[in-house]
Amino acid sequence: MSGSETALGKMRGMRTLSWRVRVLFLALAAVAIATVWITNSFLTDRFTENTRNRAQLRLALYSGNLLAELRRSAIVPQLLARDPALISALQGDDYSQTTARLISFVEEIGAASLLMLDADGRIVAATDRNRLGENLKPTQIYVDAMRSNVTVFTVEPREGAGYYFAYSRRVEMQSTVLGVIVVEVDLQKFERAWAGISDAVLVTDSEGTILLATEPRWRGLTEEAALQRQPPQGAIQRAIQATSDWTALPADAYVQGEAVLRKDARIPFRGWQIASFTTYAGVRERVNGVLALEIMGFAILMAAAFYLLSRRSFQKVALFQRESASLRALNHRLQREIAERERMQQSLEVAEQSLAQSSKLAALGEMSAAVSHELNQPLAAMKTYLAGARLLVNRNRPEEALSSFKRIDDLIERMGAITKQLKSYARKAGDEFTPVELGDALASALALMEPQLRQRQMKIRRVLPDEPVEVMGDRMRIEQVMINLLRNALDATQTSQDPEIEVILAKGETASLTVRDNGLGIENLNDLFEPFYTTKKPGDGVGLGLAISSGIVNDLGGRLMARNGQDGGAVFEMQIPILNRDIEAAE
Repeated sequence: MSGSETALGKMRGMRTLSWRVRVLFLALAAVAIATVWITNSFLTDRFTENTRNRAQLRLALYSGNLLAELRRSAIVPQLLARDPALISALQGDDYSQTTARLISFVEEIGAASLLMLDADGRIVAATDRNRLGENLKPTQIYVDAMRSNVTVFTVEPREGAGYYFAYSRRVEMQSTVLGVIVVEVDLQKFERAWAGISDAVLVTDSEGTILLATEPRWRGLTEEAALQRQPPQGAIQRAIQATSDWTALPADAYVQGEAVLRKDARIPFRGWQIASFTTYAGVRERVNGVLALEIMGFAILMAAAFYLLSRRSFQKVALFQRESASLRALNHRLQREIAERERMQQSLEVAEQSLAQSSKLAALGEMSAAVSHELNQPLAAMKTYLAGARLLVNRNRPEEALSSFKRIDDLIERMGAITKQLKSYARKAGDEFTPVELGDALASALALMEPQLRQRQMKIRRVLPDEPVEVMGDRMRIEQVMINLLRNALDATQTSQDPEIEVILAKGETASLTVRDNGLGIENLNDLFEPFYTTKKPGDGVGLGLAISSGIVNDLGGRLMARNGQDGGAVFEMQIPILNRDIEAAE
């Protein structure tokens, strides 16, 4: 065979190989496009249906919670209207004990507030003492109650924003109208709970007016008018809408230019309706994640095929030369790094000795400051109890004085426990955790802070769930965190005219304790949990309370967060994993 024939055969072989490579790539591209298209259609339908089902379940839960709250409060006016003490107060115009009696009822009932009006519509008793003397005769609440023989439900616009929901019933005695009982229903707490999810939720009355909504600007509007309150669509909004349209599922509505699906449900109460708007973004992200994996797989497959078919053209000699050059360069670099490391090793030995001594001194200083900070609160409480005990002894009331001494004894035991726990601040604790009920722990923390709260005439609002909230941890350390948060809130409201602290305990996927105050807020959120960072005057604190609290919560597997509230003040939130009794029993 001549040289020309050999060259011609090689050229034909290369053409045949090139043709086969093209056919293979076209086949892989066709399979990839078909697979991506089918996967997109199937997963989009499936994930969208799952999203709709979850939205429907959430609506059923929200509707049930609203209805339960309304039904629970509906029976209260009828019971209070028959209370002999309240009737006697209206007949005798003696309201000295009536407000205290309503306050004793409000925690058991769970209502937002209780009011008692006389026959002229004047508030003569209220759980909110600031409203005493206010005249509600022109209001719909008073008018509807006086015209009806049964309990009536009234919705009135609230000053500022939102609506006021209340049940009212007139008080009669022998066909004589004595006054009106009003029970305010706190439905705004559901808005606050809904605000923590990604969905937009609204509740409308029988006329279509929005009464409750996660978007405050929607209240008082119809659903159609509320959805039109959105900024003009920009490039980003149009891109989101185009991506949503690519799913081949038309959007139910658009909220702020973003495609959403809408689900609604009926609330069996006065023709109310509840609706939610869930974004398609979650569906698109999940589908795109799977499609990205598929595309990556086909890309890797095509690259591998290209490499296997084209590697014959690589010159092994050139490859070996490049590898040899790389190895020689790497060898020279490694020799320089080894010499540099030997010099650094000698310097590190000297630095490690100095660092070890400095660490010991720093740990000793942190421990001293921590002991001073953590023992300050029990010592302040002991001082208050001692002053009370001295006064009781002088008044010849030894039995009550013994109660104060018992509390002092408990505080001494707590100081011993604190000093024991402060040893674990510099090292991880190895104590075994036990189930802790956060409601009981919060009650103990408030009892310890009672003297300081009384001195300041602090207003405390507590929102607790109906069922216990249990976590795994050390109750003493959890109470320590709660006391630190309450003490920070107490200090933050020193300049407030009406100091107020709100404590919210919630149960969900995690146990959440939120402490909110109406102080000046937090100036520096970045350094808030750093040791020795404080905004207090010298002598009032060393800046270790939040650092210790953050360390305790981290040891429990949770996290401690801080932010400034929308209406001012600081908000601290502690989240701890909830206790699962089924898993604990299995272990």
